[in-house]
Amino acid sequence: MRLMVINGPNLNKLGSRDPEQYGTKSYTDLIRMIEEKASEKVAISCFQSNSEGKIIDYIQLAGEEYNGIVINPGAYSHYSYAIMDALADVDIPVVEVHISDVHNREDFRRVLITAQSCNKVIAGKGFDGYGEAIDYLIGELND
Repeated sequence: MRLMVINGPNLNKLGSRDPEQYGTKSYTDLIRMIEEKASEKVAISCFQSNSEGKIIDYIQLAGEEYNGIVINPGAYSHYSYAIMDALADVDIPVVEVHISDVHNREDFRRVLITAQSCNKVIAGKGFDGYGEAIDYLIGELND
């Protein structure tokens, strides 16, 4: 089983970017945690880009080579119909993750366009949300 983790804009700045919302751990810490969580259960590939087009290209690759996607589209989640469409076009389960609790932040953050093409949304659980998403996908794919 192969899973893909896609992180969108500004997530490469974790640790220094708004630590009140996103914590003080770095993007490297996040990837290390994801790889440790997945290593005993599934093969995992992690990708981060600040570019919408590169994220779409990676999603399209996922549909051909992977069994599931964990995605944190960052700000793209609020307005990217292109990413939403790309996710809808892959025939694999997708979980959208947000480190902060987007449902209890600014009004615009509560609108999750990309979530419409996802099987599940996990928000406000910090880095642990990624682990929960991986467990969910493993469960879905083993059913």
